Amino acid sequence: MDEARFKRLRMRSWRRGTKEMDLILGPFSDSQLGALSAGELDLYEQLLDENDQDLYLWIAARLRDEHPGPQELLALLDRVAGHAQDRLIAKS
Repeated sequence: MDEARFKRLRMRSWRRGTKEMDLILGPFSDSQLGALSAGELDLYEQLLDENDQDLYLWIAARLRDEHPGPQELLALLDRVAGHAQDRLIAKS
């Protein structure tokens, strides 16, 4: 792998603009970039071009919570998300 590219990707991972994404992507880049294939590195570079707010939501949605909470709370969160989605669709 091109060492300059590797360093650039690590720097971009650690200096995102939001602390949350720094703390998610920085450690990932430190430990996982060397294991990515050339195609995966291309995809990762494209991922780094995304907006931090969107990227955080995409990643956070994939985190698994071992204690999700009461069903009522989950149902309410689903309802809030559904409402937000409906509003976004209506604006399109």
